[in-house]
This record gives sequence, C-alpha cells and structure tokens, in this order.
Amino acid sequence: MYKVKDIRLADKGKLKIEWAEDHMPVLMRIRDEFKKEKPLKDIRIGFALHVTKETAVLVKTLIDGGAKVSITGCNPLSTQDDVAAALAKQGVRIYAWRGETREEYYENINKVLDFRPEITIDDGGDLVFTIHKERQELIEGIRGGCEETTTGIIRLRAMERENLLRYAVMDVNDAMTKHFFDNRYGTGQSTIDGILRATNVLLAGKNFVVCGYGWCGRGIAIRARGMGANVIVTEINPVKALEAVMDGFRVMPISEASEVGDIFVTATGSINIIGKREIEKMKDGAILANSGHFNVEINLKELEEIHIEKKKIRENVVKYKLRNGNSIYLLAEGRLVNLAAAEGHPSEVMDMSFSNQALAVKYLIENELKPGVYKIPKEIDERIATLKLETMNIKIDKPSPMQIKYLESWEEGT
Repeated sequence: MYKVKDIRLADKGKLKIEWAEDHMPVLMRIRDEFKKEKPLKDIRIGFALHVTKETAVLVKTLIDGGAKVSITGCNPLSTQDDVAAALAKQGVRIYAWRGETREEYYENINKVLDFRPEITIDDGGDLVFTIHKERQELIEGIRGGCEETTTGIIRLRAMERENLLRYAVMDVNDAMTKHFFDNRYGTGQSTIDGILRATNVLLAGKNFVVCGYGWCGRGIAIRARGMGANVIVTEINPVKALEAVMDGFRVMPISEASEVGDIFVTATGSINIIGKREIEKMKDGAILANSGHFNVEINLKELEEIHIEKKKIRENVVKYKLRNGNSIYLLAEGRLVNLAAAEGHPSEVMDMSFSNQALAVKYLIENELKPGVYKIPKEIDERIATLKLETMNIKIDKPSPMQIKYLESWEEGT
C-alpha cells in the first residue's frame, strides 16, 4: 500500500499538513462541498506531484470527494518525507521519498499506473508520457488528466500537434489563478527562499542573472530586486526581453551575463541554458541554481567534464573546482531549488493552484472530452478568484445595468 522513507515521521508530517490546511481556505471550502456531494465517488486518481504539505491537502480533498488515490513524486528531491509518511499512515497509496534514483523514480511511476487510474494528475507530464510510451493498455480506461506546470504543457502540446495525445488533459498551468500567482509570486518567493536556505549569502549588491522572463522568471527577478540585487535578464523572445527592459532590468545575452553574474537562476523550461562555454567565463565563486521543472537547464554533463575536484560543502551545495582555477557552487544538484532546498510555494499560493486541480478533476468527470489539451474554463478561474477574495475579506464593485448595456453595445460613441 505504501513505500516511504520512514513511517515514524508521520506525526511531524501531520502537523505540517494541518498548517497548510489553515492557510488554504479556498481548497478547504471546495473540500466541504466535495464531502457533501461526493462528485468523485469511486474514481481512481493517479498523481505524480511534488509530495508537499500542500499536495497532501489536495489529496485529502479528492478523497473526501469520494476518490481513490495513488500518488508518487514528480522530482527525486522534492518529496517531504514526513508528509509522505503522514499520508501513508492515513491509508493513502503512496510511493515516494527524497533522494530516489532514476530507476526508483520510474518504478514508483509504474506503481501508481498499476492502480489503473481513470484520472491522472501530473507536474511535468511523466505519468502521461509513461502511459503513452510503455503502458498504452491503460489508455482505454482513462477519462482525462490534469497538468500542473509549464514544462508539462509544452510537452503535451507537442504531442497534441503530432496527433499522439490519446486522452483529454486539462491545462491547469495556464489558468489565470494558477500561473499568474503560482508562477510569479510562488516561484519568485520560494526560489529566493531555496537559494538563501542553501547558501545564506547576501543578495544585496550581487549581480543576479535570471535566465528566462516568463511568469516564473518575472517573479524571481522582482523578488531578487526587492532584496537589493542588481538583476540581469537573459531571453530569446524579443517581446519578453523588451518587457524586462521596460520593467527596469538589464537585458543581455547569456554569453555576456556569464562574465558579470554572481548568482544564476535558470527558469526557461528548455535545455542546456548554461553549459561549458558559460561556466568557464564565470567569476570565481559564482552560484548556479535552477528553478525549471527538470534538471536539464544547467548542463551537468559538461560541468562534470570541466571540473577537477568537487565536494559537498553545505547541505544542497556542491563546490566544483574548475580546470581554469575558479570554483562554482551548484545548488540542489541542478534540480528545482525552491523544492529541493526549501519547501516550495507558500500554502496561500498553492491554495489557488490546487483548487484549480480539484475543480478540473470534477470537470473531467462531468464532461466527455476528446483527446487534446483544454484550458480551464473561465467560470472555474473566476470562481476561484472570487472565493480567494472572500477568504481575504476583500469586496469588489459590480457593474450597474447601464454599464453592462454600454459595454455590450456599439451604438453609443463619444
């Protein structure tokens, strides 16, 4: 029924989950509805998400809605072992621990798939891709899936373009109440948190290079500037690069930024953003971190090729001595620094993200969708925003009948 690092950590994990529940009021309201209505009765749901206290709140919400759940992690370093133990003790089928090997990671993915889920919930797409590559016998019984992050959506849309995606997947990532808040405010704060927990360096006065100016990159840049860093942005998209300039950041190619940066964070969703050419130009003592989903943004193979010595110098920090005499510090093995070296996004942000997940699962059950990637309906997005405002005791205006008529007609001009 479960495989975790240490079941004796369950009591500690339970307290963490209680903390998250106290700070996720929207999802708790949805849980109350689910308890009464049981919209997910006897539906089997398979998860591959970061096993955090916030994820545990989502798991418990879906179970209260009548679902049967099996879960594993979506990153070898992001599982919180005490939370995993708490879920196991509560009877959840869970297979996850921090520090899984690649082989163990995919063994756990397949244990979740052995549960024969009718709904998949992914962060990065590994459940979907494993099903399509290796477990195609499961597809006939799958009613749909949900994807949490940008990287997964990029991969799923590529499958959709090639007509290879064989069931419907809800694009949770691009809901406004997800990416606008989770990616910007959540990733911004938690990435800085991870860097500081790992290093305790002073950010003020440092040249802080952010690779990528999507929603995650925007959030990281804003928070780094708030800590007093001199922020540099690298980009390949001219519109995003222009936006970064207008937001007051220096913009330059990574080849130039490599020579002046003190701290580098990748947040692009792409591959080989920082490699041998960039690393060999860096200052002695430069810090490298990644906030993209997979550990491919920093080219670890090339880093291994150009170093002559390495040692773990702090928890989540490895010092690499290079052939040119300089040293660089790699954080969290190049994996998600905000989850591997810290706790991930604040509960208040994940409240909206996982409310989208819960309502997206309900939507999939209630609607028969053809294979493809589907945006979260506007009604769900706005409902979550409304609930969030209510829980914050914030009221907003409503348009008058005259205003509605004016905005819906064309007759009245200047």
